[in-house]
Amino acid sequence: MPAPLPPFATSIVGSLPQPGWLIDRDRLAHQFPPRVRARELWRVAPELLAEAQDDATRLAIRSQEHAGLDIVTDGEIRRESYSNHFATALTGVDVDDPGTVLNRSGKPIPVPRVRGAISRPTPIQADDVRFLRAHTDRIVKITVPGPFTMAQQAQDDHYGDDRALALAYADVVRAEIADLFTAGADIVQIDEPWLQARPDVARKYGAEAVTRAVEGAPGPVHLHLCFGYAAMVSERPEGYSFLPELADTPVDTVAVETAQSHLDPATLRPLRGKGIALGVLDLSTPEVESPEVVADRVRRALDDVDVDRLVLTSDCGLKYLPQESAAGKMRSLALAAEQLRAEL
Repeated sequence: MPAPLPPFATSIVGSLPQPGWLIDRDRLAHQFPPRVRARELWRVAPELLAEAQDDATRLAIRSQEHAGLDIVTDGEIRRESYSNHFATALTGVDVDDPGTVLNRSGKPIPVPRVRGAISRPTPIQADDVRFLRAHTDRIVKITVPGPFTMAQQAQDDHYGDDRALALAYADVVRAEIADLFTAGADIVQIDEPWLQARPDVARKYGAEAVTRAVEGAPGPVHLHLCFGYAAMVSERPEGYSFLPELADTPVDTVAVETAQSHLDPATLRPLRGKGIALGVLDLSTPEVESPEVVADRVRRALDDVDVDRLVLTSDCGLKYLPQESAAGKMRSLALAAEQLRAEL
């Protein structure tokens, strides 16, 4: 069994840079994260891809351990984007004749077209958790796209009601969460960036969809809420447009970004009583912050959060950073946590 988490436990949001021998990083960096499959991004022949992804996942696990992180993910190495790996594996969606929605930047992008009732005939990421669990003795976390975000990233040609669509996605996420804990996950994280991107819609049923997905989970569920990948969305608002609404949901911990956005930590006060995963690594630059800079970003929030439930993390996924930058930033995060523990 993994050891209990120390104070100021450290983790990344989820993704790490995929090796250039595995995926075409240049093409990846010059297109918006795909919502349907993008198999053309992989450099490895289809019959060898699973083995190559396993090898790269082992490297991702080792890199987190070497950096000194307390909570380890699989680096989302097997995914073309954070959401399409799961969303395109569901039945009821057509990815060969995709629909269209406007992305966070207002550009039309291809997305799954919902043609029938959404269902999940088999666990989608349980094998990923088993692989992760078998290759580390640390606390392990696996990430799943959230129901509201998937509903916003789909064209509905079946339900005729956007709330009903989000709740259908919530049902499959709830079933997946249960299977992920059974497979060995210590923490499951749902990624819900579109709660922030579409706050007016989110206030109608976003919290309801999250609650339906998370309620009754057999372990702690974190919810990641961000402003988008720094590589894709450079503008950061002064604060979250959807945050206090999460206070009454059953998520254990809310993951927010504060480094690049310079978020006022007082914004987090409505979430007292929940854990906070505090994003303190700025991913808009490959420059590696010193541990002192990272620790200062944490200190400014200590009066506004429950310190005994605080996790230190990255603003968002590290997917688009150079590998050496990601490694350096993770190490600075771990060293900052050591400094803060010494101050307790």
